[in-house]
Amino acid sequence: MKNVLLAVSLLLTMPVLAQTVNLNIEDITPDSRYTVNNDGTVTDNETGLMWMQCSEGQVWESNGGAGNCTGAAATHTWDAALALANEKSFAGYSDWRLPDIKELLSLVAEDRYDPVINSTVFPATPSSHFWSGSPYAYTNTISWVVDFFSGHDGRHDRNDHFPARLVRSGQ
Repeated sequence: MKNVLLAVSLLLTMPVLAQTVNLNIEDITPDSRYTVNNDGTVTDNETGLMWMQCSEGQVWESNGGAGNCTGAAATHTWDAALALANEKSFAGYSDWRLPDIKELLSLVAEDRYDPVINSTVFPATPSSHFWSGSPYAYTNTISWVVDFFSGHDGRHDRNDHFPARLVRSGQ
């Protein structure tokens, strides 16, 4: 009985994560834009890019459909995220990389909020800044990020710690 009460109390204290969708804004990232490959990757039919469905640090679990991402997204400095991408092997591919800022912005779903991404295709995405592979042109200590809480891009010090989502050129 104590275990049941403990489990219920833990569930009640967990934050409820709910994405807000604005039906008055065109959905530019509908499910139909993507091909879910059932191996933890998804292909964007508009850009031709193949994305990992989960943020780095999360674990992809197949459920016979789109799958789900479990666990927490890991955070990295920009240099660590670049190194991680260069060493990553997943779903039979070893050419993963950090997306450039334009590629990462292509995932922003303007009709959604907190997070601003298609959460059916990219489940459990944290509403956080994510690293891009794009350096800031005016200094070698800053790189570009996308904030998946608001959908805005910005610049951050490379020693800051943010999640990463990896991409590869689709074939």
